[in-house]
Amino acid sequence: MVTAVRHLGPNWYASVMGTAIVATAGAGLPLHLPGLRTACTAAWALSLAMLLALLAARTLHWTHHRDQARAHLLDPAMAPFYGCLAMALLAVGGGTLVVGQDWIGVRAAVALDAVLFGAGTVVGLTAAVAVPYLMAVRHHVHLSQATPVWLLPVVAPMVSAALGPLLVPHLPPGQPRETLLLACFAMFGLSLLATLLMLPLVFARLVTGGPLPLALTPTLFLVLGPLGQSTTAVGKFADFAPGVVPPAYAQGFSLLAVLYGVPVMGFALLWLGLATAHVVRARRHGMRFTMTWWAFTFPVGTCVTGAESLSHHTGLAVYDGLAIVLYGVLVAAWATAAVHTARGLLSGALLAGPRPAPVALRPVTARTT
Repeated sequence: MVTAVRHLGPNWYASVMGTAIVATAGAGLPLHLPGLRTACTAAWALSLAMLLALLAARTLHWTHHRDQARAHLLDPAMAPFYGCLAMALLAVGGGTLVVGQDWIGVRAAVALDAVLFGAGTVVGLTAAVAVPYLMAVRHHVHLSQATPVWLLPVVAPMVSAALGPLLVPHLPPGQPRETLLLACFAMFGLSLLATLLMLPLVFARLVTGGPLPLALTPTLFLVLGPLGQSTTAVGKFADFAPGVVPPAYAQGFSLLAVLYGVPVMGFALLWLGLATAHVVRARRHGMRFTMTWWAFTFPVGTCVTGAESLSHHTGLAVYDGLAIVLYGVLVAAWATAAVHTARGLLSGALLAGPRPAPVALRPVTARTT
């Protein structure tokens, strides 16, 4: 077991995120299908079990393979995935209040979410500072290496912003509630502005350097994460602001939910089309399964919750339809990634170390006399 986790990187937390979002996004659908909420609660329970298993495995990794753990931190391709640890904690915590309380009760759900939200927020804010710092002073990256993976550490605070308001009603009235809500709004701004700094680098790399390598092509879907999550966040601010902040602020949050959410969701759909075109091309060129396929799950799930929020605040049926269609895509993507991951775990292929590059033999020429 100790040897098996040597190459277990923080990117594995993406599977927890993708599973948790299936639960929370499904619970908000404008559908009343028999068994849907039970299935969503089961998905949350699975995400919690996956989180606990990964935390234990990563603890073994740091305890017995510190050289490899440090190598991950110094690897510009792997270090940004530490943002996934924060988002996994937050996603499972948010799912606890949305559907998990059906099985464990409200009191236990609030306590568990408070712990996971606090830990996830601390890790997320730390990653949002530490990873860009390492990129500047230790990684020595070049613009040609820019990928959507760079967004992961700066998007984590946006997940806190979107899920933190769920805890607001469980705090004492007055300053505690207002402080948490405005702290979430501050993390919304922090993450949004950091994303606006990173995204142009990613887009510039894409249009000037050509398509991403096949294995990294699914990461184009990561751009949907800050778009869908920020739309969800402004909707949550509007939902929980009344009675927490002054009426004028609450009305401002309601306006922001629509005036910000509608255009950003429009851009998300544009990027979804662009990313899908790149993935289709990559499949035609032989793209095979890697753990980057989990990028098809959580980011799409945030667009589902964003569409659900817009449906609530605009009353437009078109957003109901959009949420249902995107949720179908999410479930299909989750099932595909989950099946391939299970196969890779059973075969040991996903936990194996990187293969050494083939050594080309030097040509031999015969001398004649």
